[in-house]
Amino acid sequence: MTKTKGEISKFIEKYYLHFNAAALVDAAKGYEDQLNDGAKMLVSLAGAMSTAELGKIFAEIIRQDKVHIVSCTGANLEEDIMNLVAHSHYKRVPNYRDLTPKEEWGLLEKGLNRVTDTCIPEEEAFRRLQEHIFKIWKDAEEKGERYLPHEFMYKMLLSGVLEEHYEIDLKDSWMYAAAEKNLPIVCPGWEDSTMGNIFASYVLKGELKASTMKSGIEYMTFLADWYTDNSENGIGFFQIGGGIAGDFPICVVPMLYQDMERTETPFWSYFCQISDSTTSYGSYSGAVPNEKITWGKLDIDTPKFIIESDATIVAPLIFAYLLDL
Repeated sequence: MTKTKGEISKFIEKYYLHFNAAALVDAAKGYEDQLNDGAKMLVSLAGAMSTAELGKIFAEIIRQDKVHIVSCTGANLEEDIMNLVAHSHYKRVPNYRDLTPKEEWGLLEKGLNRVTDTCIPEEEAFRRLQEHIFKIWKDAEEKGERYLPHEFMYKMLLSGVLEEHYEIDLKDSWMYAAAEKNLPIVCPGWEDSTMGNIFASYVLKGELKASTMKSGIEYMTFLADWYTDNSENGIGFFQIGGGIAGDFPICVVPMLYQDMERTETPFWSYFCQISDSTTSYGSYSGAVPNEKITWGKLDIDTPKFIIESDATIVAPLIFAYLLDL
């Protein structure tokens, strides 16, 4: 049954007719076609999409089963939870382009870590999470248990230890929506996130063992099994930004096909990237989708879209279209 599109969807269909605007509409319709055909979808989150509060709409995408697995940086994993517990302490700096080095140092001295026009408060965000997540890490270690980074985050969210600190509507947290569904997540390069750095500091101090945290290789093998088990009707790839959040999971297909010699492994059935990275010499994030054919990631006929624009503008519009808003 075809649903009636809402006002936002009608607006973009009427006015988004050419260039990147048209690519946005085509990509949204292609995403919708994938879901209607029974395919599953991976969404990758790079950059600071959680601090940009993408959770306000992405959480509903998760609740409505319009994404089936997420690949994200460690920053996006933790920053959604930081926003959940410390939102009122964030500081916007609209004139960030005009800041002098001395003014930037002043923000540091106040415990305000800047992400473009938004400062994350160290004490209320980083340290608040650290207090609780350390206990969960330590408890697992004492029991001889090991988990992936996102699984520890799920445990913290579902335990209720953060409830007294909630500062936004819980429905606007994509990580909480994901935890409720036990949504599969891969988080490559987690070690370079704040929580990853903190975990490493406990290892250096001898308070935790590195082996308590499952590794990136274990994320890849988990993804390989998940892809194999879920690719019957195809799996699409919706990439927000560039970097490791996209580079890591897309490689699972050539790995299975070439290195495991499972030649029945299907290519990704859809590909879209939202990026402002320009095509340049040796750039992966700026490479046109067709380059991925040569690496055994996409097929000749895979629907391919690239939207060269700001993901904080484009992604909510595509998700609104998928939600019939």
